[in-house]
Amino acid sequence: MEYIGATGIPITLSSMPIEDEIDFHFLLSFAIDSDSSGNMIQNGKFSPYWANTLTPNSVQAIKSHHPNVKVLASLAGWSLRQKVISWYEPINPNLWISNAFTSLKSLANVYHLDGIDIDYENFPKRNSTTNFAYCIGELITLLKNQSVISIATIAPYHLTAKPYIELFNGYKNVIDYVNHQFYTDKVNTPEKFLEDFKLRAMQFDNTKLLPSYEVNGRGIQGDAFFEGLLLLEENGI
Repeated sequence: MEYIGATGIPITLSSMPIEDEIDFHFLLSFAIDSDSSGNMIQNGKFSPYWANTLTPNSVQAIKSHHPNVKVLASLAGWSLRQKVISWYEPINPNLWISNAFTSLKSLANVYHLDGIDIDYENFPKRNSTTNFAYCIGELITLLKNQSVISIATIAPYHLTAKPYIELFNGYKNVIDYVNHQFYTDKVNTPEKFLEDFKLRAMQFDNTKLLPSYEVNGRGIQGDAFFEGLLLLEENGI
């Protein structure tokens, strides 16, 4: 899985090397339920803010050339330009779900999407109880039940574990993969990566948990990452 389009730098789907024998998911980053400044909340009405080079035609083309490619819209992300994006408590959760369903169904039809990725990274108060799990869980369920999407993924990190664990525990049957952002845990050796993965596997289903990597960024790098993957295999994880 590759997050793509968030930086605003012109990029194309064909820029990525794709092996036809491996399932490949592009996560278009990001769809946000706010205006273009990130200030005006749209109450579940999502709009695309990924690079404008990632067009509906380009999505259709890459999928026609590579049947193993799936394309998802990633929701929220960290920020829109200088505005930090946060989960907010909808006054009417069911209206938010209805608006989100309608707007994402439209996006899915226009961009030939296979699914959505949930990447809210900021919450009103750390460790507070929110209606995030209900709203997102019911949204994913509705989108799947109406055959709008076939894939749903979530992207927690260490500071957002609680709301995502609540979401996963309540709706694990409609969540296909957990893109835990391991690089934010800043472990830098294969052995520490193994222990970190074991911890996250206890919080989420290890059969759905993916080992993530940030190129030239935080956390484990280079050959050490692949040594960490070997340790996961050797330990049957």
